[in-house]
This record gives sequence, C-alpha cells and structure tokens, in this order.
Amino acid sequence: MAAEALPEALPSLDRSTLRERALQSIRRAITSGQYRPGDHLGEVELAGRLGISRGTVREALRHLQQEGLVRPGARGMLSVNSLTPHEIRGLYQVRAALEGLAVATIIRSAHREQALDTLRDALAQLSSGDGLAERVEADLGFHLLLCQLADNPMLVEAWRNLEGRIRVAIMSHDAEQLPEIMAGNRHAPIVDAIEQGDIPAALAVVEQHMAAAADLYASA
Repeated sequence: MAAEALPEALPSLDRSTLRERALQSIRRAITSGQYRPGDHLGEVELAGRLGISRGTVREALRHLQQEGLVRPGARGMLSVNSLTPHEIRGLYQVRAALEGLAVATIIRSAHREQALDTLRDALAQLSSGDGLAERVEADLGFHLLLCQLADNPMLVEAWRNLEGRIRVAIMSHDAEQLPEIMAGNRHAPIVDAIEQGDIPAALAVVEQHMAAAADLYASA
C-alpha cells in the first residue's frame, strides 16, 4: 500500500512580511481618517486589532515616525502627527520647489509627449475615486508621478521624505472640502502648462496650485 502523501507546508509569513502588513494597515487607518491628528496609537490596542505582536507593531510605528505620520509625545507615547499652519505653508513651499523642478525637467525632456500622455491618464484617475481614501491616493499619485517622470531619483526620494507630512496636512482638514481641491480640473493646468512648454509660466502654475492647497490646509 502506497504511503499517503503529506500535504505541502503552507508558506510562513516572516517577520518582515508581518511588519510590512502592519505598516500598511496602520498607515491606511491614519490616511483614511480612522485615526486623526493627535490620536494616541497604543501598541497593545493595535497589536490586538491586527493579531500580531507588540514588537511588530513597534517596528511599524517606528517606520511611520520616520515618514512623519507619527510623533512621540509625553512618556514616549506615540500619536498621529499634526502640523501648525506655519509648518503646512513651509511644507507646500518646498513641494512647489520640488514639483516645479519636476515640471521644468519634463518640459526640457525629449520624452515630454510620452510624459504628457501618462499625466493625462493620471488626471482621469483624479475624478474617478468614490471614497476619500481613493481620492487622496489619486492626488498623491499624480504629484509623485510628476517627480518620477523627471527621471531624477533624488527628486523622488526628496518628495517621498515629505509624503507622511503631506498626508497629515490633508487629513487634518475637513473632508468635505477635499474632493474639490483634488479634482482633475484643479490639476489640469499643470499638465496644460507642460504641454505649452513655457517654463516660467509652468512654475507659476505649480506655485499657485501649492499656495491654494496650503491656504486650505493651514486654515483647518
């Protein structure tokens, strides 16, 4: 009688996989508004809700702290970060400089037409999201794409280093006003300016876009 075949072992989740899943879950909870700026993030509560160890939660929170989404408070307790109006305006001035560089680089690029096609596809995504989380991701995706199309890894890295604080600024505001500023027609002038190829005019469009966002988020 032939021996019964043993079932194949299920693939195990290593620590890095669990940490990444925890990181994504906590980040999503913050950016969706489930946790608001100033809310305490308890390791015990998060570990229980996610079904993982406190150590894994701690590693995920440490990473989110580096992103700027989380900050330490009294007695080492962590909470969702918040930004002052002055910090928000400074953040968006830096964004204007970074994304202005991206736009100028794309205009000078031999691949400008391909970049324009990609950006117009991204514009369509800005108006297709139903929920707030989807709109936030589409908005951030468009601006990150600008930097990526400039083909400058350092520019992308600099933008990524601000992403956590950008998310904090967005989520600190009244959600009812966010869809308007994230709509495709608010971003289309950036793409139109790239198509026209006038770098000073394009830089002015980016600065105006960022100034309007800063005014909205700083007023929260």
